[in-house]
Amino acid sequence: MDGGHTIHRVFFYQDAVLVANRFQSPPQDEFDILKAWQMLARSHDLDLCLCIASCLRRGIVNSAEATRFEHRGDSLASGFTISGLGQLIEASLVADRTITFGA
Repeated sequence: MDGGHTIHRVFFYQDAVLVANRFQSPPQDEFDILKAWQMLARSHDLDLCLCIASCLRRGIVNSAEATRFEHRGDSLASGFTISGLGQLIEASLVADRTITFGA
């Protein structure tokens, strides 16, 4: 990234996990935030992690969770992983700073 900084991981929680719903279909004249995150992650080799508790509350599931809860399929967009708070803690430990957005 510019300025010599690097981003190791982006951790989504609460309503932010909704960005990883592969079933969203924004109108053509609106910004596609899902595709923007996927492109950013590919361009900079970013780890996009989602809080599992937030995901389950909002219906974002990978194939393992879909099977576990007997859903017909998964809703997780490619490029994202569902994980626990350990991923956030690990990222905080290896980073020289942590930035949060929202409330």
